[in-house]
Order: sequence, then C-alpha cells, then structure tokens
Amino acid sequence: MIDQQQDETKLQAERARILLTGLGLGALVGLLSSYLYARAAEENANAETGAVESISTGQALAVLLAVLGVVRQIAALGKPDKKRRK
Repeated sequence: MIDQQQDETKLQAERARILLTGLGLGALVGLLSSYLYARAAEENANAETGAVESISTGQALAVLLAVLGVVRQIAALGKPDKKRRK
C-alpha cells in the first residue's frame, strides 16, 4: 500500500515537472515568435500609413497545421518505439 502511494507521488511529481517545463518552453517559443512577427511586420509596414498588412486565412491555416504537426510529434515522444520492442 505504501509503495503504491510512493509510486503515485513520484508520478505526480514527474508530471508536474513535465508540465512546468512545457509551460516555460511554450512561453519562450511564443514570445520569440511574436517578437519576430512584430519585427517583420514593422519592417514591411506601409511607409505612408504605417499600417501592417493583415494575415490571410491561408497563412493562418498553414501555421495552425504546422503547430498541430509539432504537437503530434511531441505527443509521440512519450510512446514506446515499436522498433525497440522486438
């Protein structure tokens, strides 16, 4: 009974560590991405009006699909490799 509780506590601690690491990395990637987008948008802004060109639906969809692909690959990291089982 005590061993099971200790194992559960260790799993919860590991999950918390993974979630906090993911939170930090996600925040850093998001901050860097928004900084790079803002810098590029400023460089390409209309010189007369200073207006930034809006993102098209196709561009937004392409980014969304790319992000979903990365999330899928990250989720697959936690699964055992089929080649190593044999």
